[in-house]
Amino acid sequence: MRDPETEAGPAAGTNAMAVAQGARLGAGRRRVGVALGSGSARGLAHIGVLRALRDAGVQVDVVAGTSMGAFVGAIFAAGQLERLERDFLGFDWASIASLLDPVFPRSGLLDGVKIGDFMRTHVQQANIEELPIPFRAMATDIATGEEVVIGSGDLIAAVRASIAVPGVFTPVRSNGRVLVDGGLVNPVPVSAARALGADFVIAVDLNHDIVTGRQRLPLASDHGGNGAIAHALTQVLDGFESFQPPGLASLREWLKRERLPGIVDVLLASMYIMQARITQATLLQDQPEVLIQPPLGAVRFMDFRRTAEIVEIGYRSTVQVLERLGLDARSG
Repeated sequence: MRDPETEAGPAAGTNAMAVAQGARLGAGRRRVGVALGSGSARGLAHIGVLRALRDAGVQVDVVAGTSMGAFVGAIFAAGQLERLERDFLGFDWASIASLLDPVFPRSGLLDGVKIGDFMRTHVQQANIEELPIPFRAMATDIATGEEVVIGSGDLIAAVRASIAVPGVFTPVRSNGRVLVDGGLVNPVPVSAARALGADFVIAVDLNHDIVTGRQRLPLASDHGGNGAIAHALTQVLDGFESFQPPGLASLREWLKRERLPGIVDVLLASMYIMQARITQATLLQDQPEVLIQPPLGAVRFMDFRRTAEIVEIGYRSTVQVLERLGLDARSG
């Protein structure tokens, strides 16, 4: 890849200027698409990216997203990005736990129903076709390995399929297919944005730090304990001040001990290492006009409590790219 933090594709400066000027004048501009990549909590950076584009006067015409990129992209397409940011800014461990619905492990640890319920509070549209901005969500047919571009039907189900990280979320059945996370085949869906008619694509890659080797992945074992699950369980145990059943002291000691990364950390890290390699190859074949790569190497995949910081990284990274292109997000 080129610049490891943020960059613009070949000859992007002139095109981006035309895009921004056309957006302000309302005529003669190119059709702008954004391709929002996967990345779990790192996907909160998409909020900052989209806000910076708005502040620069760049009108987004179409949206394609994978995994968390589909989640944020759908809510952006529904016109509810600011509300989503406000809600995530208030997230703590209890908020995160409220979105988790563990199931007896069969094809995944979490059912994902609560995430769908959360999303319904942010979108009024039931179907993708009803969104004000054309939108596509990427998924993978786990039986055939085929890329599935979802562009119609139930919006929540489409996003739920796109975020179905294998082993973490249960797959989604749709039209005879069994669908999982689209990042297995198309982590940064430039091609889907082009298929929607975009002739100027702004792509956001959240996992490039993984393949640059500049920063090791921050896993739960780097901080002690067994990640988010151990932290949540410790908080529960701390509530039992007067109730001390046999074995509680041993459990507390086990949770404090330095351990290997938890299962969610291992699954997500493995997935995103693979996705980063796929992205590296696909972006060489189908280069976007502008590529934004926020430096998120220090952000763990479940760091949803760091919303303000992650959003700011996305915003700042986008501003840096726009400034290179002669645009200023802060001037509108």
